[in-house]
Amino acid sequence: MSRFFFNPLPPKPRLDTTSIKRWARAALALSDDVPVSVSQVACREAGCPDLETVIGVMKPGFNFTTYRVLKPVAEITETDVRRALATPPASA
Repeated sequence: MSRFFFNPLPPKPRLDTTSIKRWARAALALSDDVPVSVSQVACREAGCPDLETVIGVMKPGFNFTTYRVLKPVAEITETDVRRALATPPASA
């Protein structure tokens, strides 16, 4: 009887972004009071992978800067983060 009761929308696994935030802080020499966010999003642009990771940095003066890594969160390495942060950012 229990086979008929299942969640058609199971919860998504939580993504561990702690390392990515730490690597971004180190690469940009950010203090702990500068907010850094990491999000995995679906990419809809031609030639882009299905999932990409966006690193957002809120610098003093409300200057929000974003960096893109064309990989899902689970596949990102420190080298990927350093490479993305070395390219000119896209301002939001």
